[in-house]
Amino acid sequence: MTAAELEAETGWHLRPEGLCREDVCVPFAAADPNAIDLAAAARALGRPLVHDAAHDLYALGAARGTHALVSAVAPDLVLPDVTGRPFALRSLRGQKAVVVAWASW
Repeated sequence: MTAAELEAETGWHLRPEGLCREDVCVPFAAADPNAIDLAAAARALGRPLVHDAAHDLYALGAARGTHALVSAVAPDLVLPDVTGRPFALRSLRGQKAVVVAWASW
């Protein structure tokens, strides 16, 4: 991946002081800005990296010690129930609920 691709996909850009995003810089040296080692960049950022070789797809996870969610408040969803009638998630406010999501992809 090039430095320009890394910045476009993750927001981290390569500077002389390392990988930077907003006011945070992490020490990182790339011998060639046109061939950044994603595994090395992920290690420097303290983030997990998953690679699906069959589809040549990479996923860079959240930093260690952080949460991927901004909040634990669910959005106001209205979805069809098993009978096709609309069900509002807000009807469960104040109760504990388990939401199971599934996708075929």
